[in-house]
Amino acid sequence: MSMILNDEQRMLQKTAREFVAEHAPVAHLRELRDEGDATGFSRGLWKQMAELGWAGIALPEVYGGSELGYAELGVVFEECGRTLAPTPLLSTVVLGAEVLLRAGSEPQQAELLPGVCSGDGILALAFQEAGRFAPYRVATKVTATADGHRLDGEKCFVVDGHVADRLIVVARSSGGEAERDGLSLFLVDPAAPGVEITRTIMADSRNAARVVFDGVTVGEEATLGRVGAAADTLDAVFDRATLALCAEMLGLASEAFERTVAYLKTREQFGAKIGSFQALKHRAATMFCDLELARSITLDGLRAIDEGREELPSLVSAAKARLADTAALVTCEAIQMHGGIGMTDEEEIGFFLKRARTAELFLGDATYHRDRFARLQGF
Repeated sequence: MSMILNDEQRMLQKTAREFVAEHAPVAHLRELRDEGDATGFSRGLWKQMAELGWAGIALPEVYGGSELGYAELGVVFEECGRTLAPTPLLSTVVLGAEVLLRAGSEPQQAELLPGVCSGDGILALAFQEAGRFAPYRVATKVTATADGHRLDGEKCFVVDGHVADRLIVVARSSGGEAERDGLSLFLVDPAAPGVEITRTIMADSRNAARVVFDGVTVGEEATLGRVGAAADTLDAVFDRATLALCAEMLGLASEAFERTVAYLKTREQFGAKIGSFQALKHRAATMFCDLELARSITLDGLRAIDEGREELPSLVSAAKARLADTAALVTCEAIQMHGGIGMTDEEEIGFFLKRARTAELFLGDATYHRDRFARLQGF
């Protein structure tokens, strides 16, 4: 298999890189942070991205998408990672819309997916209940009522949950708290009685929310798929979201590396450019090699989605483990090689380290995915 981009993907890469560099540089994230922006991303900018077709890259044409694939969507994620562009791509396009595609009915899809493609609708998947990723550990309960269902429980780290037009909630209809079976999915209006949403500003200045459901009632039309059988849908969605996140982490690590190399070529110490020091050359070479491995496995994983390969779950865990290690190594080395200035808020390199740490934990860290990979291989 060729592990390079084709002509169309390179054109998309060029367009995306130029757009985010002009409209969503790191300074844009800094501005949103410093102003305490209530949304956490620019709705106008997101609308422009949707007009470029980014929101609908992997969505069906009937809803306004272009029906391409995750290889193309990964290109956009990587370029957004290079500038740390805050967007609802992950929450709305990959987590939310992917659930609708896999479990939603035609009326549900027709109601929500056109808004996703146009940039007018924001979705959020409420699944996590603890500090660490545990996809089946769900205590939020759903009980049947005369008119539908009642939801009670609490979710944390709901990405873009405070601005979502619709929440997709994972709740337990049967089974023990950590069992794979017995999970169900429901569409919930965030303005419904009993829903309490508190914004959480993450270390990387990104959006999340704590959402409490206290006796929230929904009708039968709010159910996504079969009650108690949501695990297969969630597995597929989490795999795709993890690879999209890997592409973003590849972008941020690549940018941090390139900025560091440029700094090594200009910073002088002891009468010489510090990039001429052998020790720093060796460390830069290690970063370069790790990035090349990360790039290959991320691209292979994204293409495995589009090709429907059976080994996709193993590739996902291998990719996330590799990207978590690589992003941590590169951003730490970037801070070290920038020296004292790298520790200041005025220097942008610190933003990359913070984003790398947050992305590493979301959807499973390196330890989680190494364990999952081993189990998938029969160990």
